[in-house]
Amino acid sequence: MAEYEFVTLDVFTGERFGGNPLAVFPDARGLTDTKMQALAREFNYSETTFVLPPGDPENSARVRIFTPATELPFAGHPNVGTGWVLAGQGRDRNGVLRFEEIAGLVEIQVDRDPAGAVTGTTIAAPQPLSLGARPAVADIAACAGLGAADIRTDAHTPVAASVGNLFVIAEVTADALSRAVPDFAAFRAALARTPALGGRLALYLYCRDGGRIRARMFAPLGGTVEDAATGSAATPLAALLLSLSDARDGAWEILQGVEMGRPSLLRTTATRAPDGIRATVGGTCVPVLRGVASV
Repeated sequence: MAEYEFVTLDVFTGERFGGNPLAVFPDARGLTDTKMQALAREFNYSETTFVLPPGDPENSARVRIFTPATELPFAGHPNVGTGWVLAGQGRDRNGVLRFEEIAGLVEIQVDRDPAGAVTGTTIAAPQPLSLGARPAVADIAACAGLGAADIRTDAHTPVAASVGNLFVIAEVTADALSRAVPDFAAFRAALARTPALGGRLALYLYCRDGGRIRARMFAPLGGTVEDAATGSAATPLAALLLSLSDARDGAWEILQGVEMGRPSLLRTTATRAPDGIRATVGGTCVPVLRGVASV
């Protein structure tokens, strides 16, 4: 039986037991796909990451991301947290890490204080904004236990958006955001009526709260009833918001996880680029546990 070191940390927060928990295996060489999935299921966090040598030595690592149920092509808080861990081990080059992932190459910028300690990491999503299916308003409302009147459609209707990982994004009223509760049966029905989603429905609800945005993410059929901080949803949201304006770029702070008792702050940007709208998300992390898994 082999032993593998791991660390856990809370991502997108400066307070222990806030933000979104993440488990990171900094050296996953020798672990099979089956064992990676089993470990992710054992931790039962929204995601667990496994770090492997890169295919291209110019890059920092190959990173695989697993939920308790499946492997993801890309995700936000796992990259922010894994970047934090590897930067703390000195594995960045001049403040930059480059991760090979299923969705493409993910670049992480590392911030340090004058003493050299890591103070934050910011990731660039691997793909420009792409928009897809537009599920029915009534279906999306039902998924969150809401009524159709709770969904705001003046800026956009619910839409599938991705910068590497697909989410259905919908704007709701502030009251509705607080009342939302995922309905498993409604999620199944919405998937059945929207085959263009490809059998996966992760729902990102947001509302405007002064100068900030508040958000919640539900993906119950994928094993995450609610997520405390979802960088791979915050980035397409930022890109979508920019697409609805005439601005060249923009920046938004997104507060998530409040209703779960794990408040998280995600700092996002979006910029118009030659190949479309590109987005970033960043934040800080707090280490929590270190240990060894016997597999």
